[in-house]
Amino acid sequence: MTSSVITLESTPTWAVAAVVFFLISISICIEHLLHLLAKYFNKNRRKYLIQALDKIKSELLQLGFISLLLTVGEKPIANICIPKSIGETFLPCSDPSNDSPEEAKCEEQGMVSLLSRQGMKELQYLIFVLAFFHSLSCILTFGLGMAKQMRKWKSWEAETRTLEYQFSNDPRRFLLIHQTTFARRHLRFWSEHRFLRWPACFLRQFYASVSKVDYFTLRHGFITAHFSEGSTFDFQKYIKRTLEKDFGVVVGISLWVWILSMLFIFLNAHDFYNYLWLPFIPLLMLLLVGTQLQGIISRMCLESQEKSQVVRGTFLVRPSDHFFWFGWPKLLLHLMHFILFQNSFQLAFFTWTWYKFGFRSCFHRKTEDIVIRLAMGVLVQVLYGYVTLPLYALVTQMGTSMKKVIFPEKVVEGLKRWRANARRNIALKNNYTSARPSLDNNTTSINTSPSFGASPSFNLNTTHCVKFDQPSSSEYLAVGVKDEGEANSTNRETKDS
Repeated sequence: MTSSVITLESTPTWAVAAVVFFLISISICIEHLLHLLAKYFNKNRRKYLIQALDKIKSELLQLGFISLLLTVGEKPIANICIPKSIGETFLPCSDPSNDSPEEAKCEEQGMVSLLSRQGMKELQYLIFVLAFFHSLSCILTFGLGMAKQMRKWKSWEAETRTLEYQFSNDPRRFLLIHQTTFARRHLRFWSEHRFLRWPACFLRQFYASVSKVDYFTLRHGFITAHFSEGSTFDFQKYIKRTLEKDFGVVVGISLWVWILSMLFIFLNAHDFYNYLWLPFIPLLMLLLVGTQLQGIISRMCLESQEKSQVVRGTFLVRPSDHFFWFGWPKLLLHLMHFILFQNSFQLAFFTWTWYKFGFRSCFHRKTEDIVIRLAMGVLVQVLYGYVTLPLYALVTQMGTSMKKVIFPEKVVEGLKRWRANARRNIALKNNYTSARPSLDNNTTSINTSPSFGASPSFNLNTTHCVKFDQPSSSEYLAVGVKDEGEANSTNRETKDS
């Protein structure tokens, strides 16, 4: 019996309508859920989470276009023929089984298709699985990974407002630098030697990567550098807003991320033996970033020690960009983005090959390959969320300049309204000045135009001063008039004299 492909010509219309209805219902439900989520973020003034959600939507839209292009270009791409000698290079398997039929055009020429129709369908699955794992990994890492740490930091932030904390950190108290807890933690025999400091920082990230004394000291250094001493600035909420903004960067898939994903697909050829080294790249980079972050804290402590041996109140560290690689703190964000995407790609590729080709396919014929990929993927995910990400969130605030999220959303909206009103008032003032006729000192000019929208203020002098409420300028318009009562009294005084 020969199997034939059933087309829509021989498919019941009710079956087609039922499938389309099911797909549309799922799409509408997903769209409604995203709308409710955006409404919730907007209600709670979570601007950067709304931006992250918009990036996820644009990512889904981009994947839809890719799927459409793959579907439309399925036949034209399959008709592109290449020599068999080229088609047998850089294969993902050493002895692949080719069960998919080639295009008749390529078979007649003794060639093979550039990408078969079956291969294009499998590629669509890979792209969607990659996007799903990347978004899920970002949400789990930033959502669940930082939830526990943020609760801990919130309790530490509340502790800074207690009388006990204010008494122990009274600026009228003086201590030697080695008497402080922060110095005892970071000033050891290995601190001044670079080759000893790096291994120590490497090991420290696995044990209490962010301690309470580190949080208090870095918080004090940040507030001292950017605010007045004794400020009640909420450092924990500032870190939370910063992470929300960084989440919007990490969750997106930019052009260079797509280029890297294509490079990873290419490196999955059998000739590269990628299962022996590719899964270790995210882990090595993550450990390197964590070591660098711990090293920044130690270097800030050493720099403060060199400047003074006496501490007034709390140990003071001075934020600066020169502690970071190339003086660019944002480089760490791009590295974290790359690490998370690369790890997501490893897990997505393993899941895709398992689903499409089976658990023991040519992609994973060796047990070592399966163990290495799964172990490295889970280990990187755990270290990223519970070790490196909290350390990154705290240390990257110690750059020279503040970030824009220093102001809460309500303050930002108020400043924007003030700026818009100031610009409008300046424009109205310039229009009024250019259209105002020249005034004579002995005449009174009254402007009845309500364009200023502000109540004028009068002072009780011989010259009536009209001062318009201009937020951006202290200039005022003075109109001199001669008061009739004053004129009469002046005439009487003249006659008496």
